Amino acid sequence: MSDSKHRIAIVGTGGIANSHAKAVTSLPERAELVAAVDVDLDRAKEFATKWDIPAVYPSLTELLAAGGVDLVHLCTPPSSHVPLAAECLAADVDILVEKPPTLSLDELDALLEAESASAAQVACIFQHRFGAGAVRLRELVADGVLGRPLVALCNTTWYRDDAYFAVPWRGTFDVEGGGPTMGHGIHQYDLLLSILGPWEKVTALAARQARPTQTEDVSMALVTFENGAVASVVNSLVSPRQTSQLRFDYENATVELEHLYGYKNPDWTITAAPGQESVTDAWSTDLPDVASGHAAQLAAVLDALTTGAPAPVTLAEARNTVELAAAIYASAFTDKPVRRGELTRGTSYAERMGGPGAPW
Repeated sequence: MSDSKHRIAIVGTGGIANSHAKAVTSLPERAELVAAVDVDLDRAKEFATKWDIPAVYPSLTELLAAGGVDLVHLCTPPSSHVPLAAECLAADVDILVEKPPTLSLDELDALLEAESASAAQVACIFQHRFGAGAVRLRELVADGVLGRPLVALCNTTWYRDDAYFAVPWRGTFDVEGGGPTMGHGIHQYDLLLSILGPWEKVTALAARQARPTQTEDVSMALVTFENGAVASVVNSLVSPRQTSQLRFDYENATVELEHLYGYKNPDWTITAAPGQESVTDAWSTDLPDVASGHAAQLAAVLDALTTGAPAPVTLAEARNTVELAAAIYASAFTDKPVRRGELTRGTSYAERMGGPGAPW
């Protein structure tokens, strides 16, 4: 790292890269964009011009050979995440990787092994964990203010038309990792898991209702947790009124969030149980004004890198989320419940989210 700022390179300059660039430029005292990388060099140059980035490279290999970078943001299609992250780890350069971090549970475990042999680390983009509402909810849970968790709902009901799936890598297990269970709803149920902790068992179904895709366009799951909570999880790309909803029913209050692609404080509501009105004050007192998003997570990552702490969200933390995705597919396609830890290395749904293939 330079004396004053983390030097950041963005690898892959498609649409999501703009969110990363915006996050970096929102923290000018702490970070600077020093390079853009894309196999399409013209696209990289256009991106670099837009964000005032001084250097452009056609490959990660050339970027790493040039040196002078502290953190690489991987914004490439999911199938490339593991080899590119492994290359960074071999060079002892830290990584912030877009979701999903890997296409399978086995890939994630392989990346964990590569990380253990490196001086660098991998942080995974799950930015909904970092808005003020989610942080406050975890604080109240830790302090015991809300009581025991009982019931939760997690709905990602979005809409994508047929044209969306015309992009060759979309709607495939081999390149995208799956449908809305992997590529869309994963943000919401990652937030769910960050609140409720380790899951225990899942019973799921998946369907291809309307879209020209190899994967599902809808999945639904019932999940039980180690702490006794139960939750339903819906992931859809066929829902014209788009929304993202989470609801947590605790003994002492209901906490709800409704947004679409990112939330602010007004998107949260809390309803105290009778006789527990003080919970409302505990929620709202001195609540910071921090929206969810890449900037909030990047700030937390930079804090960790500065102090030498593990950068959030670690690969080990993300494993709980990726394993749930694999279990949803395994349960849906085999018509059987799946327990955490059951998808051992080398088994079909650990090797590939779709296992031997969708039933259709």
